[in-house]
Amino acid sequence: MDVHEQISQYIAGQPEKKRSDMQILDEVIRELMPNCRLWFLDGKDESGKVVSNPNVGYGLRTINYADGKTKEFYQIGISANTAGISVYILGLDDKKYLSEKFGKEIGKATITGYCIKFKTLADINLGVLQNAIHHGVENTGS
Repeated sequence: MDVHEQISQYIAGQPEKKRSDMQILDEVIRELMPNCRLWFLDGKDESGKVVSNPNVGYGLRTINYADGKTKEFYQIGISANTAGISVYILGLDDKKYLSEKFGKEIGKATITGYCIKFKTLADINLGVLQNAIHHGVENTGS
């Protein structure tokens, strides 16, 4: 199964409200990143043990480790969780930036250094989320 099918099946497998919100997010991110690399991580490690929620990734960034090794990974991610949906904006140097820049205007969301978590899209200002994603894309690409 290719990554497009994996993403479609993952989103289709969500409960109705979460499914429609994730479909909207997927469309919004693909509009912002029309030719991006797509990723699907099933949340399992090499041994098949579940270590995280499955997630969809968009874009490409290179992670540079202290030992000199590198790893390709996505810039933006989305994941369903028990409380709602998480949007990951990975690779930002300033871990306070998202909350300081977008926290007051985004609505009912919890923001950490790289994650914006909310129950439904109706709880947040989608335009503000788009601006946060756009900032992440512009500042974290390879």
